[in-house]
Formats: sequence, C-alpha cells, structure tokens
Amino acid sequence: MSISAKTVSFDEHTMWVELSDGRTLGIPLAWFPRLLHASAEERKQCRISYSGKGLHWDDLDEDISVEGLIAGRGDTAQHHGRVA
Repeated sequence: MSISAKTVSFDEHTMWVELSDGRTLGIPLAWFPRLLHASAEERKQCRISYSGKGLHWDDLDEDISVEGLIAGRGDTAQHHGRVA
C-alpha cells in the first residue's frame, strides 16, 4: 500500500499532515527551520505533489517527503547563520 498526504495544516508549533491511510501526523515546526520562521501565509502555500508523496513550498525552497515524516526525520540540511 502506498501512503500519501491528503492535507497539510498548521498551528503555532506544529505541522499536521493527514495521510491516505487515516493517520494524522503532528510534526514539530522546530524540525524544519524554514517553516518555523515562515509566516502563516507562507506556510499555507504548501503544494502536495501529484503522487501525494512530497510537500513543497516554492517561496521557501522547502521540500519534505511523506516517507521521511513517517520515519521521523526532520530537516537534515545544515543551516548556517547569515554572513554580512
């Protein structure tokens, strides 16, 4: 069986992903710094891929796989402070 994302929503600290198998995942925004620091309007701009296996935010340059969320993986990129 292939599990995919149906909907994505947010509260102050959590991204909620409803899955095709009936589960809903609550993922801490702290796992994804781009989403954590984004505005509510920017977060709403999530595009679920045609297959439902990926979440994408064009303006934030953020891509998240449903497989990774199910496995409990957060952002694995290293974030460095801004250099003047």
